[in-house]
Amino acid sequence: MIKKISIGDIAAALNISKSTISFIINGKAKEKRISLALTEKVLQYIDENGYKPSRLAQSLSTGKTMIIGLMVEKISDYFFAQMAYHIEEIAYQNGYKIFYCSTDNDPDKTRELIQLFRDRNVDGYIITPPAGMEKEIQSLIDEGSPVVLFDRYYPDIESSYVILDNFKASYNASKYLAEHAYVHIAFITLDSNQSQMEDRKQGYAKAMIEHGLEVIVEKVPYGNDPDQTVKQLVRFLRQNKRVDAVYFATNYLAFSGVKAINQLGYKIPDGMGIIAFDDHQVFDFYEPTITAVAQPISELAGQSIRVLLSLLNKPLEERAVQKVIVPAHFIIRDSTTRLL
Repeated sequence: MIKKISIGDIAAALNISKSTISFIINGKAKEKRISLALTEKVLQYIDENGYKPSRLAQSLSTGKTMIIGLMVEKISDYFFAQMAYHIEEIAYQNGYKIFYCSTDNDPDKTRELIQLFRDRNVDGYIITPPAGMEKEIQSLIDEGSPVVLFDRYYPDIESSYVILDNFKASYNASKYLAEHAYVHIAFITLDSNQSQMEDRKQGYAKAMIEHGLEVIVEKVPYGNDPDQTVKQLVRFLRQNKRVDAVYFATNYLAFSGVKAINQLGYKIPDGMGIIAFDDHQVFDFYEPTITAVAQPISELAGQSIRVLLSLLNKPLEERAVQKVIVPAHFIIRDSTTRLL
């Protein structure tokens, strides 16, 4: 086994003080008036012998671990997986590594994960917070930790966040159905008071009211598995036979909804129009293809990490709360092209 060399080993080999080597490693040679020849001698020795500085020692020296904690609802979800990929890419380009995890929308689990990240001394946080985490988020902010909320936020907390314009996107999608001969439009959502879900529901409701249409909302428990959701939606549609269009608040609700609609023998789009919030690559392969509200994932992710980096690069007293709202894209496909 090859022995890992230390600063002490380098100092002994070159007959130089450990503090001088530390200054060179941390880029302070010029500041400390260390000669170019000596700097190059140390760097050459390090390169030839594979010295790697301890992250703990570096963090004690600089006050930074160069690690960001990323907490999302479910890392296996397509949206959050893509978001994590883009964030990690930009973070890496700026010298940061990412620790990421799934909260499963569970407040207790989220509290434990926040404490774990605290113990690891991460430099900052990007968090998709479950409901009921206001106290913990406020505590991080009060401690001076850079925090960016993603996808959802708390109206009563003055925090930086990056979100989609859920209300406007949902309003436009619902309005589109109302203007294309659908008159009994149901909104299928999660039984959740998360800000993004509330905004989507309110956007739908506003469009229905403006067009003189009934507001029809069905809430699905967050913990449902797909088969349970299919059964619930089959019951709902059987009990609401007048419904001629369904707007799903998430793409995974749409997956279960299409199964339910097919089980009942409805024809899309003439018998039943469909829109899904949050586009997915498979919607282009369905028959018919599915109209969707698309979240610009790369832009949302890019904005989130850039806001956090801007907070990390400023002293506490100069940090300003940044609130970024990104518009959605509406992709019209065959599931709403009803013959008038």
